[in-house]
Amino acid sequence: MRGPGEVLLLSTYELGHSPQHLAAPLAFLQRAGYSPRALDLSLDALDEDAVRAARLVFIAAQMHTALRLGLGVARRVRTLAPHAKICFFGLYAPLYAEVLKSRGLADRCLGGELEDALVAYADAIARGEDGEDLTPLVRLRFPTPDRTALPAPKRYAHLVTHGEKRTGGYAEASRGCLHRCRHCPIPAVYDGRFFVMPLEGVLEDVAAQVAAGARHITFGDPDFWNGPRHGMELLRRFHAAHPGVTFDVTIKVEHLLRDADALAELSGLGCAFVVSAFESLSDRVLAILDKGHTRADLERLLVLADRAQLPIRPSFVAFTPFSTLSDYVELLDWIGARDLEGRVDPIQLAVRLLVPPGSLLLDTPQAHVFGPLHEERLTHEWTHPDPRMAALEAQVFARVEAAGTEPATATFAALRELAATAAGIPVRHHAPSRPPAPRLSEAWFCCAEPTATQLGALEPKF
Repeated sequence: MRGPGEVLLLSTYELGHSPQHLAAPLAFLQRAGYSPRALDLSLDALDEDAVRAARLVFIAAQMHTALRLGLGVARRVRTLAPHAKICFFGLYAPLYAEVLKSRGLADRCLGGELEDALVAYADAIARGEDGEDLTPLVRLRFPTPDRTALPAPKRYAHLVTHGEKRTGGYAEASRGCLHRCRHCPIPAVYDGRFFVMPLEGVLEDVAAQVAAGARHITFGDPDFWNGPRHGMELLRRFHAAHPGVTFDVTIKVEHLLRDADALAELSGLGCAFVVSAFESLSDRVLAILDKGHTRADLERLLVLADRAQLPIRPSFVAFTPFSTLSDYVELLDWIGARDLEGRVDPIQLAVRLLVPPGSLLLDTPQAHVFGPLHEERLTHEWTHPDPRMAALEAQVFARVEAAGTEPATATFAALRELAATAAGIPVRHHAPSRPPAPRLSEAWFCCAEPTATQLGALEPKF
């Protein structure tokens, strides 16, 4: 089963980026002698002839939205190619293996450091065998990711900065995470471990994307400073090779504070912004999530980052069963008072806590608030004890989904009105005084529920 097209890899969504979770497996399969095909369904229609010709179809499930969309893809593949094996792979695949297999949507599910296991499964199918579900956590010998079969960088999300649009690229320098934040799906698979990628391979991947037109690179590691020496060495070499190319990274609050002396260097190397998971202003909620920082830490970080001229783009989990309506109103006021509306994507004010199988939250004293797994929404259900919050959540999500390309300040103004109405208080107005920070054109978030638009946009493609 090494002929062209007999192995097919599909990606549904990777936040508008060139899909790493096609590029890496493609390189492993090609090194093993396969000639796989790959399709990014966020941009292109499902090639039905390619599906019919495939004996093995891999569907990437690296994030919640991707898995939700992948359910429909798997159903279509079953219809078009009932003879083909379907394997979901990525972070969410092992967490939902029981659901996917019981519904007949997957024959195998692979997670963790999975590329060797993915090749081994292809080998097993080629021999007429069945293979097994695997979630290995072992160091792999990585070839350079192969994006030659994927769409050009200009078709993906781009950086918007000071009225300029810069073509975007994507790379990863590490996987997994040292930390065990309870609301994050990564600990359920990696359990506090992380693995670095070979520097040369990452730099080669970036260089190929720059040669294809990329002028900004998103390093999508769960936390770029899990290995700060590795990360900074990569950025120094990246900047030396491509001094005109900017980048963004995701770094934990406590890591940014731990290595605060490096913030200015990060800015000087071309960092357009840093995404950091603030999650909440409530120290009570932060403790339940085991985030490792406090509200005072957030205040301190913003001061240090401003001094270093390093824009921080915070992310939040605005709706949890532990957050109150006053928490939500205060969060909106805090963002406005600190002139952060140009640095927070409105989706962050609509994110609802998702609780996958294996979540560490299910082993806490608060676990009683979570109900059974909803097999279509793919999260353990919960209902907020305050019905005003439940109603506000639906209103906020609908308003953010409908925002389109309007300025973030307009969306935030609408959200403040919704929150004030829910709380029965006057609206508190804020006037931004500094220009928006650089941002990506695709502002959705890995832990956000998919919208009706996202679900509907893919349906005609498969």
